[in-house]
Amino acid sequence: MQEKRWRVELIIDENDGRTRATARLHTADDTRISGVGTARLNPADRNVPEIGDELAASRALSDLAHNLLECAAGDIEELTQKSVRLDH
Repeated sequence: MQEKRWRVELIIDENDGRTRATARLHTADDTRISGVGTARLNPADRNVPEIGDELAASRALSDLAHNLLECAAGDIEELTQKSVRLDH
C-alpha cells in the first residue's frame, strides 16, 4: 500500500473583533481546494481571541470538507457522464 500525505494549512487573521480563517488543502498532485470561515465578537461577550480562532477555523475546515466533496462529485460526473447525488 502506498501512503499519501495531504497537508491542510490554516491561516487565521483577526481584525476589529472579527476573525477569518482560510483552510487550504495541498495534495501531491497539486490539487488546491480551500474553505473559509469567520467569527465575530459579540460586544456583550468577553474578548477571548482563542475562541474566535476556534470558531473561524472549524468553519473553514467544514467549508473545505464541503468543497472537497463537491470536487470529488465533479470528478465522478466527468468520468461517468452521470449526475452524482451528494448525501451529507
